[in-house]
Amino acid sequence: MNLKNAILVALGLLLSAPVFAQGNILNAKTPEEMFEITDEQEANDNDSPLPYGYVEKRDVLWAKNTWEVVDLDERVNFPLYYPVDTMNIGSDRRSLYDVVVKAVNNGEIDAIYSDSYFTEKITFDDIAAALVKTDTTDDGYRELNEGLPISDYNIETKRITAYDINAYHMRGYWYVDKRQGELKYRLLGFAPVSGDVNFLDEGQQEDIELFWVWFPGARDVLHKAKAFNRKNTSMPISFDHLLNSRRFNGTIYREDNVQGDRQVKEYINNNAMMQLLESNRIKERIRDLEQDLWNY
Repeated sequence: MNLKNAILVALGLLLSAPVFAQGNILNAKTPEEMFEITDEQEANDNDSPLPYGYVEKRDVLWAKNTWEVVDLDERVNFPLYYPVDTMNIGSDRRSLYDVVVKAVNNGEIDAIYSDSYFTEKITFDDIAAALVKTDTTDDGYRELNEGLPISDYNIETKRITAYDINAYHMRGYWYVDKRQGELKYRLLGFAPVSGDVNFLDEGQQEDIELFWVWFPGARDVLHKAKAFNRKNTSMPISFDHLLNSRRFNGTIYREDNVQGDRQVKEYINNNAMMQLLESNRIKERIRDLEQDLWNY
């Protein structure tokens, strides 16, 4: 078999696997059978996230930590944001926020932390107060003043949903693998960012990080959850693949530095244009490093 035929066979195998997994859509006799996995499919399924290879310390020639903000208003980042309304869509499609919160609540993901340095591990109970706001209406206070029990319909509950997520903060590790002579990127964690739940109805406000997810500890869950592939509906992409392959656009807002990893806005004040140029300068400096490796 020549090289051309070998490549065609390999591509055929890669393309046939996702189609086989979605084959029940064409064979379903009832809506419930659309996404059922047969015993034969389950037996042949070897679907798991691609494990990271071991990297020795001496193979890391150069490295840098970066923090990025991924704005969900940008079209390229839409697969991380949508769908925000889950009432009229299939159960197989959820936003990244819904996938993570459900997995944290169920205990499938326990690697959540209070900051991007992953020093303080927290639980779902610790973040519940930041996700839910409970308030009493004026009629409820009237009942309380009259010594009556507060009616359920006079208690308002506001929850942060996927709709309220404005961005994600990503922390990643750029490094040069000298054994392979290649610049690589390893995502370490991410944090959903939204306004304060207590002031969501008051318009513009400063965004806060709700919690940080240790990405390597969440890969199994994110691999099972699929994001929408706008180019081919029959081949959805997993969130694990989407994030690992950097199929998103981010703006660097911090890098590790001698000034305590200070943010760009801390040394460039009140000038959004200069902050963006500084972010691009950091990004280009990292990219140019790989090119410079091959210049003599």
